[in-house]
Amino acid sequence: MSFSWPWALLALLILPLVFAAWWLARRWRKRATVRVTSIALVRIAVPGRSRWRRRIPAALLAVGLAVLAVGAARPQATVPVASSSATIMLAIDTSGSMCATDVPPNRITAAEQSAGAFIKSQEGGPRIGIVVFSGSAVVLVPPTTNTQQLLNALGGLTAGGATAIGEAILTSLDAIAQVDPAVAPSGATVKHNLGAGYADDVIVVLTDGSSNRGVAPPVAAQQAAARGVRVFTIGYGTSNPTQLACDSTQFGGYGGGFGGGGFGGGGGGAGGNPFQADYAALMQIAKTTGGTFYRAQDASQLNSALAKLPAAFTIVHKQVDIAALFAALGGLLIAVAVALSLWWNRAVPRPRVTSS
Repeated sequence: MSFSWPWALLALLILPLVFAAWWLARRWRKRATVRVTSIALVRIAVPGRSRWRRRIPAALLAVGLAVLAVGAARPQATVPVASSSATIMLAIDTSGSMCATDVPPNRITAAEQSAGAFIKSQEGGPRIGIVVFSGSAVVLVPPTTNTQQLLNALGGLTAGGATAIGEAILTSLDAIAQVDPAVAPSGATVKHNLGAGYADDVIVVLTDGSSNRGVAPPVAAQQAAARGVRVFTIGYGTSNPTQLACDSTQFGGYGGGFGGGGFGGGGGGAGGNPFQADYAALMQIAKTTGGTFYRAQDASQLNSALAKLPAAFTIVHKQVDIAALFAALGGLLIAVAVALSLWWNRAVPRPRVTSS
């Protein structure tokens, strides 16, 4: 919980003053004590009150005043709320290793089909944009609600080149900034309030390799985290060596070709395996930004990972002003204190004492 007007908490200092006034009043009453000769007459004249009946109204009054003082500081709570204006940026790896056939017919075709199914499932919902990345990253489709435009763009993906995961994240941030003024573009100096929760916008990075070009992924992840934009990562493909097979419409060429046991920039996963995603790096990106990491070794697992995403990012955390709640509770406590005090101090008719 945070406060919009924290200086208003100084009002809590009124409580010691109230206690001091109550204590002085009690001392004054003790000095004004009148000596009487008959305890029976006092019991008849003054209604009996137990100690707890005297203290409960005072305690309720003190708590009520404290609650009102906290409410005056405009407390805010971070609560989960449904997001209706989200932007989802799909950042899809199109490096050369996406021609691998361990996910039939090959990784890039299976990724197109799974992404297409995901886009169709979100029709009428949030804006979706597509970024493709290999040695660099470009916006293929800016955030839009035009499902057909997104599907048409997916049909023309080509594989080839290196892997620039950091560039994909920054390019996605810039695309989000174009449609959401609350998100600053990459490179801008921002300081994210951790209590403010996450932005409505998210990035989904689908990759089968490790970053070997451009901005380092941890740097890009920090920029996303500073803007409250979560990055969900999907480590795609198996770790088994396999042949490459892309048709003429999918092949975009390899940056550097094959050589030296490497993949010439077309992936280059963990442990030197060019066909395996860098799971540790992807987990760290998700952890830094508040997202989630998924592993998908085949088309079924990829479909499952994408299907889980809406439940994860359509609920965002927002700060809600709860001052009214504190005001209502404080007022109620004070009203109860006054009511109890009046009730327990009311004049109670006593039986008249007559002499025989």
